[in-house]
Parts: sequence; C-alpha cells; structure tokens
Amino acid sequence: MMRLMETKITHFFRSVYYLYYDGFINMRVGKTLWLLIIIKLFVMFAILKWLFFPDVLQERFDNDTQRSQYILQQLTQETSSHGTH
Repeated sequence: MMRLMETKITHFFRSVYYLYYDGFINMRVGKTLWLLIIIKLFVMFAILKWLFFPDVLQERFDNDTQRSQYILQQLTQETSSHGTH
C-alpha cells in the first residue's frame, strides 16, 4: 500500500516536470519574455539596490559588535506610537 502511494507521488512530480519541460522547449516568444523578466529582476535587485539602498550600518559603525548592539537595541526597544500610555 505504501509503495503504491510513493509510486503515485513520484509519477505526479515526474508528470509535472515534463509538462513544464515540454512547454519551455516548444516555446518561441516565451523565451524572449523570460529573458526580459530575468534582466528586469537583475536591474531591480542588483542595480537599484546599489543605487538607492546604501549600507547604513557599514557607514555608521566601525565593527560588527557595534552593528549588532545597535540592531539589538532597535529590535528590543518599546515604541510609544501605539497610543497606549
């Protein structure tokens, strides 16, 4: 009984794999679109991060101990912005 269940699960994942594999192999316009998506993701995560999100901790603190103490302080301090005084 258990062996039959494992076989069905293996067959299911193999069928899903071949479905996508055959779809990507026979794709014409889609390959170009996927290339554009990959380029766009690279621009968003690599270049824009480098331009707009500087490493603030690296600039403000000299070593890892100071950085970790600052992060711990920021994570554990209570905020009074909830209006519950």
